Amino acid sequence: MAKLGLNVDHIATVRQARGGIQPDPVTAAALGELAGAEGITIHLREDRRHIQDRDLEILRRTVKSKLNLEMAATQEMVRIALKVKPEQVTLVPEKRQELTTEGGLDVILNAKLITDTVKRLRDGGIVVSLFVDPNQEQIKAANKTGADCIEIHTGAYAEAGDWNSQERELEAIDTGIKLARKVGLGVNAGHGLNYVNIKALAALGGIEEYNIGHSIIARAMLVGLDRAVKDMVELIKYA
Repeated sequence: MAKLGLNVDHIATVRQARGGIQPDPVTAAALGELAGAEGITIHLREDRRHIQDRDLEILRRTVKSKLNLEMAATQEMVRIALKVKPEQVTLVPEKRQELTTEGGLDVILNAKLITDTVKRLRDGGIVVSLFVDPNQEQIKAANKTGADCIEIHTGAYAEAGDWNSQERELEAIDTGIKLARKVGLGVNAGHGLNYVNIKALAALGGIEEYNIGHSIIARAMLVGLDRAVKDMVELIKYA
């Protein structure tokens, strides 16, 4: 049965807006797990715009389920990951000027760098996932790197303006899921998912984990984190 990986980056975004200590993403992660999240996801960006090194270090000690660290394939981040040793690392593209991750990795163009990074992390005992668009050639390239799994970038599906466009994106995702599973890759998904568009996506089947942050944190501001997480867990499990 598919699991929810709760992304707590936006808790840290609110904290950093005032430069204080509240709200604490470590507390949010604990509450999220109590509410049914079966993983905690954070993105330690090079510019440290939200999650800080302190958050990663404490979460490594306190997360009871699975800690998934999103990061760029840089020497600095690899050193941090090998020191902290989260259960999983998800390699993502990263641009300083972007508000959020804008697309999947170009595994084909960066094959050597990504393959070398995957090997270093896996040699360190860390499961490695690659954040990729639902593109068959990119998924094939991801498989060649030695990664354990992929996370399908669902941004195009989430941003589709009409049902026909959503259908096309769902078909591309479904094809990507089937290809990944055929070659032995685990399949996760995330980006732009909310309480409406998760239903059709989850109904496809084949996705093991959904990493969702913004929509859950946004709802939590109105109904509380416990309710927001439970609502999403229910949608994923019963779609």
